[in-house]
Amino acid sequence: MKKIFLSIASICFLMQINAQEAVYPAPAQKGSTVITNATVHVGNGQVLENASVVITNGKIPAVGTNVTAPAGATTVNAQGKHVYPGLILPASNLGLVDVNSIRATSDVRELGELNPNIRSIVAYNTDSRVINTLRSQGILLANIVPEGGIISGASSVVQLDAWNWEDAAYKTDAGIHFHMPSLLARPRFGGFGGGGRGPQTTTDPVQEGLEQVDRMKSFFKEAQAYAANPNRDETNLKFAAVKGLFDKSQKLYVHANTVKQMLVALDFVREFGFDVVIVGGTDSWQIADLLKQNGVSVILNQPHNLPMLPDDDVDQPYKTPALLQKAGVTFAINDDDGQTRGRNLAYNAGTAATYGLTKEQALQAITLNAAKVLGIADKTGSIEVGKDANIVISTGDILDMRTSTVTDAFIQGRKIDLTDKQKLLNERYKHKYGLREF
Repeated sequence: MKKIFLSIASICFLMQINAQEAVYPAPAQKGSTVITNATVHVGNGQVLENASVVITNGKIPAVGTNVTAPAGATTVNAQGKHVYPGLILPASNLGLVDVNSIRATSDVRELGELNPNIRSIVAYNTDSRVINTLRSQGILLANIVPEGGIISGASSVVQLDAWNWEDAAYKTDAGIHFHMPSLLARPRFGGFGGGGRGPQTTTDPVQEGLEQVDRMKSFFKEAQAYAANPNRDETNLKFAAVKGLFDKSQKLYVHANTVKQMLVALDFVREFGFDVVIVGGTDSWQIADLLKQNGVSVILNQPHNLPMLPDDDVDQPYKTPALLQKAGVTFAINDDDGQTRGRNLAYNAGTAATYGLTKEQALQAITLNAAKVLGIADKTGSIEVGKDANIVISTGDILDMRTSTVTDAFIQGRKIDLTDKQKLLNERYKHKYGLREF
């Protein structure tokens, strides 16, 4: 009998190991679900103790401490647990790159300098195994960003439980990405991959970068004239792709880290009136007041990093979020590490919470603030009445890797399967070394 039991258990285990391909997107929610007895972190700075959240048809109709559950609602008892808004990864190549070192798995980069008409959403691969690992960390939404060239294309926000890119699309083509030239006068060497063994090049990188900026300004001036002319005879795909920048239905995401680069980005605000978001923002703390005055938001790409300049404090990247918070700049925190692929998003925010931010301010940087930066705060980013039910339940503080274990997650009210490749591999090797109990 014992042998029969072990055989059945082994078969079930093997079925589980192959189960990631059978992790299906959840169907649309019907009826109501109530999360009860929870510590609810609203995402806007509020924390509600022993509170309930009602989810009906994908939306949040009620949240608070005196909530009446609808008749027939499914109850999720979150006693002793914490409830959070779904975390948002504000800039990522998720679904565009699976394995960084394998070219065949990458569809993130196009040839050419000027590609505003490239749409990242149509290349988004909903079958990427990386996606499920992010959901297990509480990340339910991501902004999918193309790369390559100076203007690399349009990004879109996706929800991470979908059959295809059409299902995944949450807000499409809402941002145009501009990679600012470095504008640094560093010596460059030719030959042998730039290792310094060839002759030094004679081009001036600063002058070259400024010329590229001038070309981009000329492009936007022509695009502005194109948008203002309703009687045009032909369609210009590149000009049409940036039309929304001029009525602010799109944002211009400027990838920049140095003060000089960000000051040039401010010129685009003054000259064209663009809604600008700085992506990177390593030295944004130095011009925080200017960013606030011009209404420029910041996505801090990788807080777990060394400072930009050798004279900066070694922990400056950790302190930057608090300095932006103090100046009133709207900012979001990101995880741009090619190894973690976004999984450390919550812990990057947790680091900021030990260097000047409160826990709720740090949470806001990966929920409501991120939603504001991406233009989706009307639908998500906080657990408030009328918004989509993008919700995460954790056993502990989601910003602390020692205590955080995500037990449940809901995207637009749909309770999603949190199985992922890493969990299955963990079970596989527990089985191999006799750590499983049958």
